[in-house]
Amino acid sequence: MLEEFLNFPRLKTSWRKAFLIDYYTAGFLWAKEMNFSLTQLSGFMELLNFVLENISDKHMTLGDNLKELERAMAEIGATDSEEGGDLSFFSIEQGKAIIDYFI
Repeated sequence: MLEEFLNFPRLKTSWRKAFLIDYYTAGFLWAKEMNFSLTQLSGFMELLNFVLENISDKHMTLGDNLKELERAMAEIGATDSEEGGDLSFFSIEQGKAIIDYFI
């Protein structure tokens, strides 16, 4: 089902596609276990994508990627977000749990 949602054709299974399905499925299940609302779940899935793009497209190191994630998560609780990633729908505790998940 997730393969269909991510628009992967049903050809041979590639390791890259298998990894992506596993990556997003694991993140989705963790977020569901955290009882995130639909809005929070969507925001968390965007964070999963943000981290993966930093690695694959920008070739960031793990340390640099974690700094970017912490910077994005630091905006939790702020009323205005200068960059489009408004994450105010997460509580401080949820933000800490998200950072722990990625670490």
